[in-house]
Amino acid sequence: MADTASGSSDNRKQIRFVVFNGIVAALYVVFTAPFANIAYGPIQVRIAEVMAIFTIFSWGMIPGVTLGCFIANLINPGNLGPVDVIGGSLATLIAGILSYFIGKKNKWLGLIPPIAVNGLIVGGYLPFLLVDSGSSVTLQAVLLSMLSVAGSEAVLLLVLGIPLMLVMEKTGLKKRLP
Repeated sequence: MADTASGSSDNRKQIRFVVFNGIVAALYVVFTAPFANIAYGPIQVRIAEVMAIFTIFSWGMIPGVTLGCFIANLINPGNLGPVDVIGGSLATLIAGILSYFIGKKNKWLGLIPPIAVNGLIVGGYLPFLLVDSGSSVTLQAVLLSMLSVAGSEAVLLLVLGIPLMLVMEKTGLKKRLP
């Protein structure tokens, strides 16, 4: 009987994990797709990126945030192609993993990976995807793109992420994440 009870508990945990991540992925898309004009490009104001905060508190939120980024990049009306779909999703995955491990030691430092990783990876490839054919990409353009993506991510996490983090801590929501 104990095995049955624990098996039922494991099933509930798995269902909760899948449901939570499905909701997070859907919300990521909902908070990105309608704002495509500001969510894609060298200056990215992706409201959904505030959900990077979840990864500081829970390893179990990394799949939902990553899947949401993948879907949002896949349905991007500007269609930047597989480099953006895979590269952006990989950047989100790496940032989530780093945020989790760094956040275990210092939640405030857990904010740095989404800024740095997105700046380096996404900012690094965007100039090559956005360049007009026949034009070349300069080192200055790449560095400016990296700075721009990192800066817009930093502003978003400072303005929306920190208040979300504080609310999650004050209300105990961080403990309810899978």
